Amino acid sequence: MWYQRRVRVLAACSVALCVAACGQPPAPLTTTSAPPRDVKPANIERVRTELPPGYEVTGVAGPAAPLAVWGFGAGWRVDPPQCAALADPAPSARTRGWSASGAGGIVYVVVADGAPALDPALLAECRQWTVAAGHTSGTVTRVDAPAIEGAQTVGLATDAQTVVEGGTQTRSHADTFTAYLGEHVAFVTVVSDPGSAQPPLGAEFASGLLVKTVLALRG
Repeated sequence: MWYQRRVRVLAACSVALCVAACGQPPAPLTTTSAPPRDVKPANIERVRTELPPGYEVTGVAGPAAPLAVWGFGAGWRVDPPQCAALADPAPSARTRGWSASGAGGIVYVVVADGAPALDPALLAECRQWTVAAGHTSGTVTRVDAPAIEGAQTVGLATDAQTVVEGGTQTRSHADTFTAYLGEHVAFVTVVSDPGSAQPPLGAEFASGLLVKTVLALRG
């Protein structure tokens, strides 16, 4: 009958429309991040109170980078080369901070301005890499970093060896945690001597100090 043919045509059209609509990819999800928050570099001085008793504090002058406080001087080489961005996140930037030495090692707390954003690809490409300068060489391994709202964070553990006169080797270990804060970057490093009789402050202290540092800078 004519009306049966019409029903079949309408049904076919409905199925075709459904297939066409269902076959479209879903709309991309909108992702949001916490809005940038003001950073006050002068507030980095407040973090000194988080040190254990007995630490001697001095100011950090001039450009500073994790690579430098790890003990790698001018002419350093990184393999693969792109990983240098994690060890020197704000080259030639103006910095502010301090260092402190005590029984558990040397602590560096630094904030720099004009830092570029972290390239997420580096987190996959730089799980482990090497660095060398002069008589010093080392291996850097990416480790878990603390989660901080509105910031990208990176953790690095560095083991370095320096060959001195007569072939004697000295060793050091550094735990570094970095937070990218929009137009600023802050890092905390604890350098320790693996052969020391004193227990090092270690990664847990450095990680927690970064969280407190960011809180102070935003305060």
